[in-house]
Amino acid sequence: MDKSEHDNALGETLVQAAEQPSPEAAAESATAETATVAETGTDEVTALRTQLQDKEAEAKANYDLFLRERADLENFKRRMQRDKAEALRFANEPLIRDLLPILDNLERAVSHAQDGGNSQPLVEGVSLVLRSFLDMVEKHGVSRVSAKGQLFDPAKHEAMAQVENTEVVPNTVVDEYAPAYWLRDRLLRPALVVVAKPPADEKKSDA
Repeated sequence: MDKSEHDNALGETLVQAAEQPSPEAAAESATAETATVAETGTDEVTALRTQLQDKEAEAKANYDLFLRERADLENFKRRMQRDKAEALRFANEPLIRDLLPILDNLERAVSHAQDGGNSQPLVEGVSLVLRSFLDMVEKHGVSRVSAKGQLFDPAKHEAMAQVENTEVVPNTVVDEYAPAYWLRDRLLRPALVVVAKPPADEKKSDA
């Protein structure tokens, strides 16, 4: 190698050495990059912590709302139970209130009978009480149904006796001890009835 080639090679080596950073510069660059990464990580952690705090506050608010609504529901249930018990306790109040005038009329009739005099006013008084009572129960949805003349129906009638009768179809109600009472479409008490049956000699002839 001649002197010019040697000088060129030495110049390139010096240029390459000049282009490479010094150890101090490389260390400073690495430190700066590490600081940047650390700062970015710190910001993310801070953001996550803030989000977590917000979610915790939201969860606490929702739980408090749940507790209040549950307390309101329990109070509502207790109030409904109390109102229901009160309604059941005084459910008969309207009926009893309507019975009081009938009781007054009955007492007047008894008082008049005790004072003596003819029996006609007593009969009229008792009839008035009966009429008042029937009007009152009708007002409360109670109706009285006579079974006389109907065919016997075990769902509506209760047979108290049977009598031979040739004038009506067998199993016809020919008399009643007490009528049936209905509360709207519900049977309160069946009619207590007497039912017709064919005469004994008619049964024999049929046999």
